[in-house]
Amino acid sequence: MGHIDRTNSRLFELDLLRALVTVADCGSFTTAALRLSSTQSTVSQKVRRLEELAGHRLLERGNRDVLPTDAGETVLGYARRLLSLNDELHEALDGASVAQIVRIGVPDDFAAGRTTRHLAEFSRRFPHIKLEVTAGLSRDLAGSYDRGELDLVLLKQRRNSRDAVARWTEKTRWVDSLRSPAFDLDPLPIVTFPPRGLYRDEMIAALESVGRRWRISFTSSSLSGIQDAIADGMGIGLLPLRAVTGEHLVLPQSAGLPEVDMFEVAIIHRPSAGPVITALAESFSALLEQERGS
Repeated sequence: MGHIDRTNSRLFELDLLRALVTVADCGSFTTAALRLSSTQSTVSQKVRRLEELAGHRLLERGNRDVLPTDAGETVLGYARRLLSLNDELHEALDGASVAQIVRIGVPDDFAAGRTTRHLAEFSRRFPHIKLEVTAGLSRDLAGSYDRGELDLVLLKQRRNSRDAVARWTEKTRWVDSLRSPAFDLDPLPIVTFPPRGLYRDEMIAALESVGRRWRISFTSSSLSGIQDAIADGMGIGLLPLRAVTGEHLVLPQSAGLPEVDMFEVAIIHRPSAGPVITALAESFSALLEQERGS
């Protein structure tokens, strides 16, 4: 074959590459035409066009078999990769067109354990739904929800502070360190969230109501940070019952600290939410019912 100008012929059409691969796999133009639901002449034309683009003969046409030349073997390797990438792209786009993304917000102490198992079960029920879960402080999650960044949130809040599709009383406990108790110190060191954080104002009001002097010894925006600081003897704190660990000592009523019971866990989504988000809210409701019964 003569020299060809490749400046305007650098693109190898996938249809031509597929014809070459099919002929090489079948070892016959006739069989390849049947597999491609085409005619033998059309398949031959496509292979010839590809040879013109490549500038090399790609197939040796024998009496019985059709075999690739050295150049043909090179083109076949790239052709298979390009066709595979093309198929992957179609699969990715097909998946993207089907998948629905649901954005969820949960407090830190709901971000593992039973919650993860519930979400895994939900994903099995709805395999085309992609869940994006954000964990954090309830005040931050509420702000993200109000800005339209989340579709459904599980919030810890003061009772009836906003509308919810379901709500449960949050069980809290005063806790100290099991190995290095701080309760008898004066002033009493307390571990808490930063200003405007959940429980902080209520803790201070409760201590002042019984005349205990107090000082803030440690603050953290992370629930795990609060848990660790209490366990290490930095001070006492108020934790949801589910966040109490084996390193904590739950203070009994005889310690004289008032019960703090003005919080709730609420499930919130918009009235216009579709059936998938409604089903997810029902799943969270089942989770909270289990926690309340355990």
